[in-house]
Order: sequence, then C-alpha cells, then structure tokens
Amino acid sequence: MINYRSIKDLNATIKRSLPKVPRDIGLIVGIPRSGLLAANLLALHLNLPFTDIEGLIEGRLIKSGKRGMELDRDSIAVFSGKKLIVDDSVLCGSAMRQARKRIDEARLGGELIYAAIFVSPRGRSEVDLYFEEIRGDRVFEWNLMHSGVAMESCFDIDGVLCEDPTDQQNDDGRLYEEFLSNAKPLHLPSVKIGYLVTCRLEKYRKLTEEWLSRHQIEYGKLYMMNLPNKAARQASGSHALFKAKIYKSTRARLFIESSLGQARQIAKIANSPVLCMEKQLMVYPEVFQYSVKKMPRLPTFLHQQIIKPLGRRIKRRILDIDPPVEAI
Repeated sequence: MINYRSIKDLNATIKRSLPKVPRDIGLIVGIPRSGLLAANLLALHLNLPFTDIEGLIEGRLIKSGKRGMELDRDSIAVFSGKKLIVDDSVLCGSAMRQARKRIDEARLGGELIYAAIFVSPRGRSEVDLYFEEIRGDRVFEWNLMHSGVAMESCFDIDGVLCEDPTDQQNDDGRLYEEFLSNAKPLHLPSVKIGYLVTCRLEKYRKLTEEWLSRHQIEYGKLYMMNLPNKAARQASGSHALFKAKIYKSTRARLFIESSLGQARQIAKIANSPVLCMEKQLMVYPEVFQYSVKKMPRLPTFLHQQIIKPLGRRIKRRILDIDPPVEAI
C-alpha cells in the first residue's frame, strides 16, 4: 500500500505535534528543498525566525516582512535557545547525514536538534525528533511529480497534466482541437512517467502528442479510447473501466486521476489505489479497507518479512482476476 500525504496532511501533522517541540528553540532551519516547506510551516506556527542551511552558515534569515533582517555570521547566535534543523521526511537518512556533515564542517557551535516531520522505521535513528512514522511506500503531494513513484504510475491527462476543457470547448470539433493544442498546463512532471491513460479519442493522438512534446513531458506509452466520436464515448459509459483495465495490465504502482468519482470506480475495478488530484486524496479499494483500518500494529521485522510480502502476493492474485460487471 502506498501511503499518501498532502500539504494539508503535512500542516495537520505539524500542528498536532507542536507539543513535541522544545520550548527553548530559537531558530528553525530547513533542509533544501522539501524541508523548506515543512520548516516554514513550523516556524509560522511557533512564530520563530526561519532560514535554510546556507543561511544558518552565512548568518542570514529568510526575509519575512518586518521580521526579516540581515545578520552577520556572529549575530545569528543572538537568537536564544536551540536551533532546530528540519526536513520533511527521512527514509534512509542520506539527506539528513549530508546536512549534518555540512553544518559540522561550518563549526557553528550551539545546540542543534535534527528533526523530520515524517520518518520510516529505518530513518528514526537519523533524527533527534520526529512527528510521524510511516511504514511502507509513501509519496507526498509536494514531490509526486518528481518522484520514483511517478515513473511507475498511470496518469490521466485532463485535470492532471493540463486543465479540463469547458463544456463549450468539448464540442468534438474545431473548439476541442484548439483546446488540445493550447491547453494550460497544471502539474508537469520532471521525470519520465510510466503511462498516460486518457479517455481522449484516438483521432486526437497527434494533437495530444504535440502538446506533450511542447511541454517536454516524457512518458512510456500513451493509451487512448478507440471510438469514432464523443457520442460513442459517452454512450459506452466505460471511462473508468477503460482506465482500470489499462491500470491492471501495466501493473503500475499508482493511478493518478483527476475526478473523485472516477478515482473511486477505478480503485474498485482495479483493486488498486488511485490518487485523486482534484481532492488530493488517496482512494483505496474496498477489499483493503478493513485491513488498513483494523490491522494491529506489528513489530517492524514481522511487517517487513511476513505481512508486506504476503500483501504483494495477494494483490498480484487479485490483479489477475477480471473485474465483475457489477463493479463498474
């Protein structure tokens, strides 16, 4: 199972974990790049000054209205209390170790506390303080489009990579072709994504490929509906089924869908998780709901050696079964 955390989740985790932060912290320091988001939110909640690692070493804060100021190397020490070095997440700890090394080499002095909002069981030992432990695979809203998960996932196009057409634009004619050529981008990946799965019709493949090329979107394969026109597509009512079947056949790790309604249908038919970009919500198939909510927490070694491999085998077996018609 892929654990998903949105920016809303990040902020909620920080807010409920504020009592864990020592009250004598005087400065929040973010580890670039994702750690800056977490550190900034934490600094806002605690009403503390904020900087990045280079700022800490060079003696400057990230400016913020009246509180922003330039400091020399020695004057950054005037902030009373400890300094909290924050990253958004620690998986294996390589980024945190690099940050420690960089700061140690600067010989700044003073007491430093290293923290992360989210950690893996393996990453707990790399920090002095963490807010939430996440077991298994995870992906975050703020780095999804640049992650290894994206490289192994299926993506919808309209509402994910680009805006949705309006009812007027969606005329299956000249206005729609203009939309396909000039659609405004929404979420552009910086990595080669696995698959594009869209209910756009095959006759619009060239225009779609040209738009993807223009926006430098790399992908493995583009799947489109092979129907003659919009009326036939609407009559078929098979949007979610089409996407779910492709999802199953590719054995992708995740499907990224625009609308919540279709996300729920795809997850049910494919028996696999679907991320709804519209709501920033991970939709899990019903077959896994009980186990996800009710399974007791187990020791890490049992989870890694028994439960996780068993889950993979069960999921592979489910994916080999054709979805029942009533699941559509």
